[in-house]
Amino acid sequence: MTEVASNQPVDANSGRGHLLDLGAFVGELTVEDDLPSDDISLEGLEQELQDCKTDDVVATILSKGTKLRDYTKDVENNLRQIELDSIEDYIKESDNLVSLHDQIHDCDTILSQMENILSGFQAEIGSISSDIKILQEKSMDMGLKLKNRKAAESKLAKFVEDIIVPPRMIDIIVDGEVNEEYMRTLEILSKKLKFVQIDAMLKTSKALNDVQPELEKLRQKAVSKVFDFMVQKLNALRKPKTNVQILQQSILLKYKYVIQFLKEHGKDVHVDVRAAYIDTMNKVLSTKIRAYIQALEKLQLDIATSNDLIGVDTRSTSLFLRGREPLKNRSAVFALGERINILKEIDESALIPHIAEASTKRHPYEVLFRSLHKLLMDTAASEYLFCDEFFGEQSMFYEIFAGPFSVIEEHLNTILPNCFDAIGLMLMIRIIYQYRLIMSRKRIPCLDSYLDKVNISLWPRFKMVFDMHLNSLRNANVRTLWEDDVHPHYVMRRYAEFTASLIQLNVDYGDGQLELNLERLRMAVDDLLVKLAKLFQKPKLQTVFLINNCDMTIAVLKVNYDSQVKYDPKGEIQEFFSSLNLAACLMFW
Repeated sequence: MTEVASNQPVDANSGRGHLLDLGAFVGELTVEDDLPSDDISLEGLEQELQDCKTDDVVATILSKGTKLRDYTKDVENNLRQIELDSIEDYIKESDNLVSLHDQIHDCDTILSQMENILSGFQAEIGSISSDIKILQEKSMDMGLKLKNRKAAESKLAKFVEDIIVPPRMIDIIVDGEVNEEYMRTLEILSKKLKFVQIDAMLKTSKALNDVQPELEKLRQKAVSKVFDFMVQKLNALRKPKTNVQILQQSILLKYKYVIQFLKEHGKDVHVDVRAAYIDTMNKVLSTKIRAYIQALEKLQLDIATSNDLIGVDTRSTSLFLRGREPLKNRSAVFALGERINILKEIDESALIPHIAEASTKRHPYEVLFRSLHKLLMDTAASEYLFCDEFFGEQSMFYEIFAGPFSVIEEHLNTILPNCFDAIGLMLMIRIIYQYRLIMSRKRIPCLDSYLDKVNISLWPRFKMVFDMHLNSLRNANVRTLWEDDVHPHYVMRRYAEFTASLIQLNVDYGDGQLELNLERLRMAVDDLLVKLAKLFQKPKLQTVFLINNCDMTIAVLKVNYDSQVKYDPKGEIQEFFSSLNLAACLMFW
């Protein structure tokens, strides 16, 4: 192209300021004559012209005023000069180029030789790779064979070990003493017997025909020997003054595998040993508990008889009955006093009869009752855990203790019908409740049914004795009880102490039935108190009598209220007598 510039100045006010006069530029272009008109296409020319407006090179050419044809010629001349200079430089460097060509040729020869060498290496490596692959396949095959042989060797070695009967084992089973080594040998024999019975592969083995008879002989010998051993140990339990629990824990538990062996390989003998143990312990424990009960009976202090009732006249009965110690105060029959300490000593050790007897001290029956059941609880817990660990059975405990339970029930059936001590009966009920909690915390349920049965037998007896007290008030002969004295009546003192005692024993138990019975008792004594007051001729004496008795009752209840525990939480009984006392005072004034 030829660089063209416009010589005309640009009008500053014109909207085409700083734009090129492309009309003049286009007018200077010529088309070669030898180009046919059909080959020239003006399509897109206008777009190219618009693009040239913003081209920096075109703008520079036009700004110099040079025509495009002249600029084109200058460019061609420059290119031609550069070409000539390049040719001249090439001629000057021809020697170097020849040398470079020779060097390239030499390098190509060397590379060709290296290619041949590497091709040889590649072929050799391919051959080695093939050999390695073959060795690898052989190695894998050998490894598999070795693994199979080791597995076969392991199974065969285990098979031989399980089926072979070592001479040492025969000597121990036949001639050895039953000890720890004998236990270990029994375990080995048990494994071999199980292996012979269970392993299906062994049934097709000829070794079975040689080994099985020997194993059977050893089994029979072992069963016979451990049976004799167990019979010997069971006989030791029958000896007098034998500490059964020590013998169980220190000796029998060491040989608990004997029972497992018999259960697996001598079921008939196991049944016999189990039955012999149950029979032995049943008799031993029954005998010991019966002897203990007989010893306790010598320590018993009778508290009350059928005549020791709230509403019975003191002049018609005597406290000094046969087999009973004299009491300093007749009201002690109805007062709880220190007898409540038995509940604080609930988990103390059982009484030792010969030591207690030496002190010549006698105890209320609830003390003996607690001691008996403490002994029963400790013995039962020990036996229950021993049966579970030694025989692997808990159910046999109930077969063992059927005898001891029967002995205790027989004893209670003798004692309870002659027991008229309501406070003692309530203490026994609370003792049973506490022992149930103790056994529950230990998670030993073996005495649940027995304690329920005892509890069921105690409540009706307590209700009967309580009703006897209630009826003694309802059916009391007022004229016989009446004394020409306005001081508190002994019947009211009995009632106050008896009520305070039962309410105190109901703390933390919330027995609604007992509260209902106490309300019935209060109504009966209220009625009797009014009847006694009416026997006084003067109203003033009647009022004083009521005030004195109510005041005494409130004082007894208050003393117990201010003691260690709060009883009568609703305060209904104390409130009643307070109201009655206030009414009597108002009448007096």
